[in-house]
Parts: sequence; C-alpha cells; structure tokens
Amino acid sequence: MIHYEKSLKIDAQPEALWVILSRFMHIDEFAPQVTSVDALTTGSNGVGSKRRCHFENGTSLVEEVTDWQANKGYRVRLSEMPAMPLTEAHAAITIEPLANGNSRVIWSMDYQMKYGPLGWLLGQTMLKMVMGRVLDGNLKALDDKVQSVEIPDAQYAYY
Repeated sequence: MIHYEKSLKIDAQPEALWVILSRFMHIDEFAPQVTSVDALTTGSNGVGSKRRCHFENGTSLVEEVTDWQANKGYRVRLSEMPAMPLTEAHAAITIEPLANGNSRVIWSMDYQMKYGPLGWLLGQTMLKMVMGRVLDGNLKALDDKVQSVEIPDAQYAYY
C-alpha cells in the first residue's frame, strides 16, 4: 500500500471540528469537489455508515466507516470506484489537539494501485500530486467552514 497524507493546523478545538466532520453524510457542505452525497445507510453515524460521494467530474465512489472515534476522527474504506486506478483504498481523518485551543487535522490515504509496477510508479508520482491538491483543498475548506460556523456547546454535539 502507498501512504499519503496532508495536515493543517486549524484554530479550533477538536470538538468544534468534530461537529462538522461527524456529519458524515454531509461532507459536500465543505469538500470542494464533492457535489452531492447519497446516504446509503440510515441511523446514527459510526462504524458501518456508508455514503456515495459524487464529484465535479461526474464520477462517484462509496465510503464505508471502518473506525469512528468521537472528537478524534474516522477511517473509511473506499469501493465502487471504477474511474480510479486503484484496487483498494482507505482514507482517514484524524484530529489532534494542540496548545491554545488549536488542532491539527491529518487527512490520509492508503491505496493499492492497478497495473503492477507501472501503477505503483504512477501512484507514487502523478496520483500523489492530484491527491495533494484534493486533500489540501479539503483541509482548507474545513478550516473555512469551522471558522464560519457558530458551534454552541460543541463538546456535547456528537451527531
């Protein structure tokens, strides 16, 4: 598996970021390239929750939560992604508390490429460049969202 991650220091407490990130079926409210989301499960968000994300370029993929930790982040398994040259992929969003009420958000991807050694080379070069732009855009948009939203009693909001 190839691992890639980006991080951003955000002027917000983990609980405030979690209020936004824990709205799993609403990632389209801040992720710039996600145009809409179909909820594939009902009930509380957590392990087993599934969504289909639709993107600007007309493609989509399914994400299923495999790990869920309140105020700390979650991990998803990607599937139904025929437009991507991947055989397997996982993404994770991790929130780390920092001093002075700040947080570091780490958005990572672990993926296995199609096409053998050539795929591996493409995964280490071109795909990392594309992913870097997407992850940076998502992190900056998350920062903008948390700065623009009033979050009362964030420590009690786990929806």
